[in-house]
Amino acid sequence: MRLLVHVEGQTEETFVNSVLCPHLVSQGYSSVAARLMGNAHYRNQRGGGVSWQSVQKAILRHLKEDRQAVATTMVGYYGMPQSRSRQWPGRIAANSLPFEQKATTIQNTLARDIREHMETDFDQSRFIPYVSMHEFEALLFCDCQGFADSIEDPKIGSAMQEMLDQFGNPEKINDSQKNAPSKRILDLLPTYDKVAMGATAIQEIGLENIRGKCQNFACWLSRLEAAAKR
Repeated sequence: MRLLVHVEGQTEETFVNSVLCPHLVSQGYSSVAARLMGNAHYRNQRGGGVSWQSVQKAILRHLKEDRQAVATTMVGYYGMPQSRSRQWPGRIAANSLPFEQKATTIQNTLARDIREHMETDFDQSRFIPYVSMHEFEALLFCDCQGFADSIEDPKIGSAMQEMLDQFGNPEKINDSQKNAPSKRILDLLPTYDKVAMGATAIQEIGLENIRGKCQNFACWLSRLEAAAKR
């Protein structure tokens, strides 16, 4: 059974291939691969902000070509287009919902959209959407000291922990465009490199730390594991 993860950036792509893949292959998948959303021929036209119509087309093609395959997404809530021609299902409705319901609402709506475009015998466990509330850097707050150790700068660990304590949960870290997780890290470390440092740090932090601190992420990972065993 193959798993294809539709991601919005290179950091997420690296996370899937270097961290998620080894774990999920050990759970039963024959292969786990990331695919950047968007134009397959032009890498600079891929990533966040891609219309749902484009992503939906790729997911449907993947599921129809291989009836044993599983597809998922790893996309951020705030970067989802809301304009009529590019809109992601459930995104506008989520605006008025409590924080705890936003990601789940969109995930359920995406799943329903794909189900409606598949054959009547479609196994719903083959599409498991995941929406993170904020960008990839939120996961780095799952182990602040682990991140600090990975970049060999111990001082940053305590400063990040203070930020985390204000929210209580890495998945909630944000309160404006200027205070996104990556902007907070950049304030502490102006030389922060999202792809190089983020990918290295997330391997230091590990899946179990993320799973223990991020409820929505943990639910997604458990569903992916269960799908491998069906």
